[in-house]
Formats: sequence, structure tokens, C-alpha cells
Amino acid sequence: MNTKLFISRHNIFWVFILLSMLCLLAVLPAGCKSGESPQTQVTLSLSSAAFADGGIIPDKYTCQGQDIAPPLSWGEPPAGTRSLALIVEDLDSPGGRFTHWVVFNLPANIRELSEAMSPQSRLPDGTLEGKNDFGKIGYGGPCPPAGKPHRYQFNLYALDATLKLEAGASKNQVIDALAGHTLALGQLTGTYQR
Repeated sequence: MNTKLFISRHNIFWVFILLSMLCLLAVLPAGCKSGESPQTQVTLSLSSAAFADGGIIPDKYTCQGQDIAPPLSWGEPPAGTRSLALIVEDLDSPGGRFTHWVVFNLPANIRELSEAMSPQSRLPDGTLEGKNDFGKIGYGGPCPPAGKPHRYQFNLYALDATLKLEAGASKNQVIDALAGHTLALGQLTGTYQR
């Protein structure tokens, strides 16, 4: 047997194995980040008739006005969606993120929330509201300290499950419960300053 031919084939085999492993290592981090599934990369359209994405939230929806929830609407969620969840946070609060609204177990066929949605722990369609960082059930509008504008992010999650939580759940409880169940995410950001 030709020793040179054997060594050459042996080297080719190991080069092939090495290249395969490098390709696998390059693909895995892009597709599977820690704590999320590849499906979370799907986006869901989310908008409001009251303000544009990146626009100013009108006083009506803040503590300076009527302090009512703005109208929201969204597109068709992906197949397999069983429920939706909404979390609204002030990204620029001095003490870290401040939660203004927590809504979960919205039926998958719902495509909007009307203006001034009533703060109730349980709605007739099964939707549940959680507790915001004001310590209340329902929506609490932007109310930043005087100074720079704050950004308010509305996050809408399309989920492949109904969350097994009680009304009044906190944002952290909802975030923990939806981990591994998010099929798509919609985001809308508004700004407000006093």
C-alpha cells in the first residue's frame, strides 16, 4: 500500500471534519442565542392611531392629560399563535425600566385594543391585566420627571401558549412565563417629556 496516498486521504478526512465543525460553530450562535428560539426573529407590525413610531405621545395618554390607554392595532400573527401579551415600559426611568402596562392572554384573533381600555383584572374575552409599577392594575400613562424626553416602548408578543398566570401578575412574572413561547415580537416606541 502506498503510504503517501494513505496519509493524504487521512489528512483530507480530518480537514473535512475540522471544516464541518467550524461551519457548525459559525451557524449556531446566529440561529440560537441564549434564552431565545430562532422564531423570535419574526416581527409583528404594531402601530397606534394616536402617534407614529418614534413620535410624541399626546398629553391625553399621560398623567398630564386623561391618563387613558392609547389605541393600538397590529397585523396578523404567525400560524400557531395561541395568545398575545403586551408590556409597556419607560426605557429612560432614573431607577431603570419602569412598567406602565401589562396585558396578557389576549385572544389570538384580536387585532386591536381600543382607546381608553378599561383597567380590569379580567376582561370578558379572557384577557388579563397585570400590575404596573404604579402598583395598579391596567394602564398608567407616561409621567416622567421634568427634563429630557423619555422613550416608552410597547412590546407585543405573539405566543404559542396561553400563560398560566393570575390577573395582577407582574411584568417579571409575564416575561418568565412567555420565555420559550414567543413566535413574534412587535414594537412601537413613543416619546414624552414634561
